[in-house]
Amino acid sequence: MPTLPFYQIDAFASKPFEGNQACIMPLETFLPDETLQAIAAENNVAETAYIVPAGEGVWTLRWFTPSVEVPLCGHATLGTAHVLYQELGYTGEAIAFDTMKSGRLHVRRLKDGRLEMDFPSAPIQEIPVTDEVADALGTRPVQAWGGMFYAARFETPEDVRALKPNLKALKDLGAPGEGWDRGNFGCFSAGGDGVAVTSRFFAPGSGIDEDPATGSWHTMLARVMSERFGLDEMSCYQAYPGRGAKIDTRLEGDRAKLVGRAVTVIEGSFRL
Repeated sequence: MPTLPFYQIDAFASKPFEGNQACIMPLETFLPDETLQAIAAENNVAETAYIVPAGEGVWTLRWFTPSVEVPLCGHATLGTAHVLYQELGYTGEAIAFDTMKSGRLHVRRLKDGRLEMDFPSAPIQEIPVTDEVADALGTRPVQAWGGMFYAARFETPEDVRALKPNLKALKDLGAPGEGWDRGNFGCFSAGGDGVAVTSRFFAPGSGIDEDPATGSWHTMLARVMSERFGLDEMSCYQAYPGRGAKIDTRLEGDRAKLVGRAVTVIEGSFRL
């Protein structure tokens, strides 16, 4: 029976049961897409990341939710870099990941052990809040932007924590020019307990009701907070109930640097 190496990682976490879960599976070559998707559905975490060697210090990287392949995933990239450094003995200064839709991504290990990811940060535009969106979220945001996702700003962190959206309705909504499938909403407020911004991310359009820690969302959030509040560098907290994740961001032109930690919680083999 064929077996594949398997690691489950809590990403943007300093200990188990924090951040977001990702399954990391190093391969010699990519399996058929339908097999990759079936494995991700079986793993049933936010993302399963697959890597294949592509040269010295370079891997090709793909990410799958339980239902779709996605063009960018921060926490599973962080988890993959963690596996290479901590579990597979990689010692290079930086890792390069070649991706299908997000170009080449870089991750480097900082002196304090944290990992810094270098991701693209797409342009944004302010958009009006429609009654449909306000009804689906359960309360009206004070401001909204379109870009990679739909970004909705609320007055206080308490407003963000209290959100109970209608996920069925949210799944069919989005922003003009949204880069992903519809139904991907980042909801945020300036402030929080020792952080510059508190957010949550609802992704029924990607097969995830609510994501515990979302690096791709923070590439957009970094741009929103820079253009709206003048914050180019900040500490963020993603307030998923029962877990929570800290993500530090820094905007540099059209790139966003995301910094965090990860821990291994499961190691084993996946049997096909």
